[in-house]
Amino acid sequence: MRKIALFAVAAGAALTLAACSEKTEDAAATTADSAAADTQANMEAVATDAAAAASDAAAVATDAAATGAAAATDAAAAAEANVQGESTEKAKAD
Repeated sequence: MRKIALFAVAAGAALTLAACSEKTEDAAATTADSAAADTQANMEAVATDAAAAASDAAAVATDAAATGAAAATDAAAAAEANVQGESTEKAKAD
């Protein structure tokens, strides 16, 4: 009788461990899936932010180039006006 009781207890413990192990595996799989989804969402957010930053940088560079070109045009017109003895506006028109 004692052997049967010990066997029943051992079998019960084995079944409990098996059920616990399955739950642990399920939880680990769920955690891994969640981590993968979070990583993908973060990568998409970084890509969006990087694209926006690149666009902003391009706009700043375009504005700087336009400002520099306008300053160069003004300087060239002023130099031409000085050399030819005319107004800056007339030198810009030439």
